[in-house]
Amino acid sequence: MRRLLLAISAALCLLIQPMAAAASNLVASISISSQTMTVSQNGIVKHRWKVSTARKGYVTPLGNYSAKWASKNHRSRKYDNAPMPYAIFFHGGYAIHATYDLKRLGRPASHGCVRLHPDNAARFFSMALNNGLKNTKIIVTR
Repeated sequence: MRRLLLAISAALCLLIQPMAAAASNLVASISISSQTMTVSQNGIVKHRWKVSTARKGYVTPLGNYSAKWASKNHRSRKYDNAPMPYAIFFHGGYAIHATYDLKRLGRPASHGCVRLHPDNAARFFSMALNNGLKNTKIIVTR
């Protein structure tokens, strides 16, 4: 009986392992030149949104990152407790998050974070949490 249970357990592990390896991949591709973020899941474009990245004198770091941590109601310690709702952090204090300064979306306006319309930030936040932060990639290009 014990051998039978071990065999069944081993078989289940072999069945489940490919499912974990095939976990969906969520990719947020941010283009600084076009001030857009394209969200793809499993290679299929799901959303394309206007963003605001770093204004003159600041920088949004270029590169490939994985999502590190999430904070639904985050406030900036560095910038006077400024609201950063639906924040997905990807590089130190840099995050993708909502902004209420909607008139500036589509052009550089931030201190370096990637800012989105609150509805879009909430949608991306939910997608990242559902997908798993370790399976969420952020790519920032010029």
